[in-house]
Parts: sequence; C-alpha cells; structure tokens
Amino acid sequence: MRFKNKERVMYKFKTEPYEHQKDALKKCWNKKSFAIFAEMGTGKTKIALDNACILYNKGRIDRVLIVAPKGTYMNWVDQEIPVHVPDYIEKNVVAWKQSTSSQYKQQLLDIKKSEDFRFKIMVMNVEALSTKKGVEFAKIFLIGKSMMIVDESTTIKNPQAKRTKNILALSKEAKYRRILTGSPVTQSPMDLWSQMDFLDPEILGQQSFYAFRTRYAVVITANAAGGTHKYQKIVKFKNLAQLGNLVSPHSYRILKKDCLDLPEKTFVKREVELTDEQRVAYQDMKTNAMTVLKGQSLTAVNVLTQLMRLHQITCGHMKTDSGEVLDLKNNRIEELMQVLSETTGKAIIWANYIHDILNIEQAIKKEYGPTSYCTYYGATKAEDRQRCIYDFQNKKNDCRFFIGNTQTGGYGITLTAASTVIYYSNNYDLEKRIQSEDRAHRIGQKNPVLYIDMMSKGTVDEKIIKALKNKVNIAKEISGEELSEWI
Repeated sequence: MRFKNKERVMYKFKTEPYEHQKDALKKCWNKKSFAIFAEMGTGKTKIALDNACILYNKGRIDRVLIVAPKGTYMNWVDQEIPVHVPDYIEKNVVAWKQSTSSQYKQQLLDIKKSEDFRFKIMVMNVEALSTKKGVEFAKIFLIGKSMMIVDESTTIKNPQAKRTKNILALSKEAKYRRILTGSPVTQSPMDLWSQMDFLDPEILGQQSFYAFRTRYAVVITANAAGGTHKYQKIVKFKNLAQLGNLVSPHSYRILKKDCLDLPEKTFVKREVELTDEQRVAYQDMKTNAMTVLKGQSLTAVNVLTQLMRLHQITCGHMKTDSGEVLDLKNNRIEELMQVLSETTGKAIIWANYIHDILNIEQAIKKEYGPTSYCTYYGATKAEDRQRCIYDFQNKKNDCRFFIGNTQTGGYGITLTAASTVIYYSNNYDLEKRIQSEDRAHRIGQKNPVLYIDMMSKGTVDEKIIKALKNKVNIAKEISGEELSEWI
C-alpha cells in the first residue's frame, strides 16, 4: 500500500489489513490528531500500530507512548506488537511496571536515549499516569519526535480525574496524538470533552469544560436530598448536530455490522490482575490442595474439586469449610464494567458461579439501571426465562445484557441480538463452551461475533481457557494425574 506524499516511502504490512482498516489508515495516517472510534473486535489496535510504523518509516516520529487500561496494556506487548509491527523495523519495546530491579531501571534508561536509533515503543497502564513517577517518565520520553496513543479513551472522560489532567498535560508534548475506543460516549455527550481536548483543544472551540457544557447541555440548579445544599444538574442536551459536525472530520467510525470482511468469530483475552488478597488466598489454597491430593488417589473428581476452589479465588470469592461464601478484594467486576463501557449493542455475560452472577447483576443494575439486564440460571423461574429471552431479543427493549451460566442458558435458546459474548468465568466442560458460543452465533445472526475471555495470568484461569481453545474437554477427557499438574 502506498501513501501519496512527497516522500513516497513504501510501508510493508506484516499482517494484511482488512479493507475497513485500510480505509481508516488512508484517512488518518498523516493527521496530527485523530480518533479511531472502532467497535471492539474490528482491529483498532492494528490500525494504530500500522499508523505509528508508517510515521516512523517516513521519519516523522522515533517513539510512541501507548497508554491503555491495566486489563489490556500487556496485550499490546505480548500479542499486538509482535504480531503487527514489521520485523524489518528495529524496535525497543518496554512495558511499564513497578519493578525496581537494576535490569528494569536500565531498560527505562535505554528507551529514553536519543542516540538509540531503534523505534522506541513504551506501553503504560493508565493508572501509572496518576503517579508522579509515571508522569515524570512519560514527559521525558515524549521529548522529540513522538506519538501518544490512548487506548480505550473513555478512561480519560472525567475532566476532574487526576490521570485525565496529567494525560491532557502530557498530550502537549506529543507531535502526533491518537485516541481509540468503540464507544466514545458511554454516559453522555459530555464524555467527549476530555477526549477531544487530548487530541486538540481547537477541535471543540471551547476554552473550558464548563463552556463546553454550557454550549451542549441544559443545566439547572437542584436541591440535594434533605435540602442541605444545591448542585448543578444536566436535564437535557442541545446543539448535538453541531457537536457531531465538529468531531466528524477528526474521527473515523467502524462498526462490526459494516465490516463484511471480518471473520465470523473473533476471540480475545482480557487480563485481570489478581489483588494481593487474592494472591495470598490462591497460594494458600494451592498449598492446601497439594497436601490434600497427596493423601488421596488422584481421580478427576477430587482434582477438579481443588481446581474449582482455585478458580473461585480468581473470580473473587471463596467458600469456607462451613459453606459460607467470602468475597475477596478483586479487580474482576471493575474490569468487566470497563469491557462493557467499550462495547456497543447487546452482550451476553456467562459466569460459572451463581455468586458471580449476583455480583454482576448488582454492578450492572447500579451502572445501567434495573431494566438494562436479565438473569438466566438455575433459580430463574420458567416464565421469567421466557421473558428474559424475549426482552433481550427485542431490539426496542431496554434489556442490553443477558447474564447467565452455561449450565442453564447454554443450550437450546437463541440470543442473536448479541454480537459480543463475555466469559466472566469459564466452565470446564467443552460441550457447554461450544453450545454457549452458539447461542449468539447461529441462524439469525447478521454480525460477526466477538468472544472475550476474562482471565488472570499464571492461574488455573489461563489453563482452562487454553484447554478449551484446543478443544479439550477438561471434565471428561483428562485424568486426575494430568489435572494435578495444573495446580
């Protein structure tokens, strides 16, 4: 593919782009600032990486800072960059982490050196830019011919947040700026302010968020409960057509339904970092499981029992000997809500444990309202199950999220209203996995389907997903001796 300009430098793709990705690149590659509003599963990461590499190839930049949520930033390093950045481009890739080792300190020093002529790619999680250390490093790194990419840019939608203020300040150091998200507006049009301000303060033509709010929202003064104080409340929006006209020249929209060249099924992983409390509980349970199994004959049943206990901990809870369920401090619900904020349209959420289903229900109810979801599991009454399916399949209905377990909802029902399927936690049974995938991917589905597996690296989570991907029925095909190696 040749981009027409004075230099006429040919860029060689490592992975062939889809037509919609080529179209996006043609529109944005040489722009100083641009927003790629691409639904999850349409390949916005590849677009951004190819864009950065093209600019590097032409001598426009020599470094890029990628800022992404903590659940996805390592995907850039482990999967996306190795797959999409051409091998002929010499690169120095470093991921931000809390390590204080001398080796890691040297990596940070090396990537900042201007005399290093490799393409420098620094990947940071967005939370790091809430810290003084992270901001100071990013500011030094961006000096010179740099590009800054914010993945899932709704993470900076709150103009009052510390990380938003820091990232907006850092954007001024970058020669080129990109934001990536599938859903730029998750709550209201006010979400656009910080995202556009990151790209270029001139886009919206307002000097402050309050001027922007005055232009596009109707605000009244309301009394707080009890009448103790007053606050500003948005009651409706205005001039939205004008707002759209301002944003449109600086953005490109990609919807899954418009991408006729996408594969029918796309699978991605969403990493969830264990909390310290989970790590301790997981290690204790692992030690206990090894002790228990040493005193038993290794059958699939008793090993699966120990794996289930470990699996529950990765999901954020554990059972006591008395049968009481204890919640552990965890990041999984928070990460799920981040995923949901990135998706458009309806989604199926499969969870293996009833405790998870109830926690998911509570979080979605709080964020999206009581009519935004339905639940479908063993305790759901027959009449409620039918209503749930009807509400979810009805395009005009508010019901956006179907929450269930594969044991109950994975068979015999049609859920083609969804083109996103999230596995909050997986069942071990391959048949249940295949059947649950087919609830969305069946006759009546008009869009490609995106499957998202939530997992914690280095745990039984990862091993279950790998086995299911390889079409291994963990529950039926693996012996106790083999399973014991997973613990």
